[in-house]
Amino acid sequence: MAAVAYAAWLAIGAFGRPYNFFDMKIYHGAVVWWASGHELYEFIAPTTTLGFTYPPFAALAMLPMAMLPIEMAGWINAAGSIAALAVILAALLRPIVDRLGWPLWYTVAIATPMATALEPVRETLGYGQVNLLLFALIMADLVGLRWRSRRGTHGHDTDGPFLRLLYSGSWAGMGIGLATAVKLTPALFIAYLLLTRQWRVAATAVGTTIGVTLASFALVGTESRAYFGGVLWQTERVGAADMTPNQSLAGLLARLYDSIETPGLLWLAFSVLILAVGLSRAANARADGDELTAFTLVGLTANVISPISWSHHLVWVIPAIVVLADAAVRRREASRGLSVRTGPQSFGGPPGVSGLRPPIWYPTLTGFRHGVAALGLYLLFLISPIWPYEHKLPEVSHYQNGLFGALMENSLALALIVLVAALPWRPGAEPAFYADRSARATATIGRR
Repeated sequence: MAAVAYAAWLAIGAFGRPYNFFDMKIYHGAVVWWASGHELYEFIAPTTTLGFTYPPFAALAMLPMAMLPIEMAGWINAAGSIAALAVILAALLRPIVDRLGWPLWYTVAIATPMATALEPVRETLGYGQVNLLLFALIMADLVGLRWRSRRGTHGHDTDGPFLRLLYSGSWAGMGIGLATAVKLTPALFIAYLLLTRQWRVAATAVGTTIGVTLASFALVGTESRAYFGGVLWQTERVGAADMTPNQSLAGLLARLYDSIETPGLLWLAFSVLILAVGLSRAANARADGDELTAFTLVGLTANVISPISWSHHLVWVIPAIVVLADAAVRRREASRGLSVRTGPQSFGGPPGVSGLRPPIWYPTLTGFRHGVAALGLYLLFLISPIWPYEHKLPEVSHYQNGLFGALMENSLALALIVLVAALPWRPGAEPAFYADRSARATATIGRR
């Protein structure tokens, strides 16, 4: 474990950038300015043109750090974000390590520094961003959906009301709602919940978003009116679309056109197409019993279609790597005859589905492409080749280093688009759909 942590530290030094909590300084300066009686959205950080861009609810959540020195606030955020990452990885890896018989926390202890070295995580920590905390809120809802689908298998009658409520998963949707109240892009998960007819979870998410937003209006009405009446629509506050760290479709198109602005109609057309592909594939993944891949596809789609997706926003590559690696292991297991039953039962689906899968006589290559894809995706976001080819208009064209340089500068955005279109799902890997269906089938048989 120590060797992995040290290697991750060396990788951050080799492939990362100099970090000084740049964004945290803006947040900290804004809430200090606000706490001293000034208007929140009038704050401009010294030596920059940047101000506070989050909704008032986020400002209220950050307000306590006004009492802390900036460095302490940055390190507390980093420690909390790493802890959140470890919990996320535990949730992501638990079904996999249980199947393989690996120790969970030892696996998490290895996976956490490996994930920390990746571009989105190291940038989030180094800049003092909140992406991992929002990621944790959304992944908490995935855990809630798991528990909700297995209601009755957790907890006992002797448990208190809080534990019964916790294990019931009836709170699923609150994390997405809170994340949406802080940053608008998680609202795409609400669309996914509606598309897949998860009505109660969607209602919880919408109710949470509206509730905390209205509470913010009640507490800080002036700031709420300023944000929703003007700041929200001032896209220039966050930077130009063609900036290299903007690895969204809009940034990709702006750089391909060698323009500061994105070609609007072209972006809209491709965004609608990617939105349709991403949400339809997510719905199909859930229908086949893989809720993790469904959530991952929605998160990746949000990264692609958002006008601005800085490289520290791209945390959804972490579960994408997990899904690809697990898909490789599952196919290799099946080829060796370790899982010979066909249908969802062999992947943890409902009982009563059986059949035999014939052995595969070339196990060495089975799952190879998924394993290579997982390794390649990890290395791409570890090395992050966008920075050696960073260019800024109008001084330097995005084609300064030819087509290879343009490819490298857009490599993360291109990887996201490929993932939305081609990320595989694992039938029956997540129990939510099949457990619900099995429970309904059992109840129907019982009534008969």
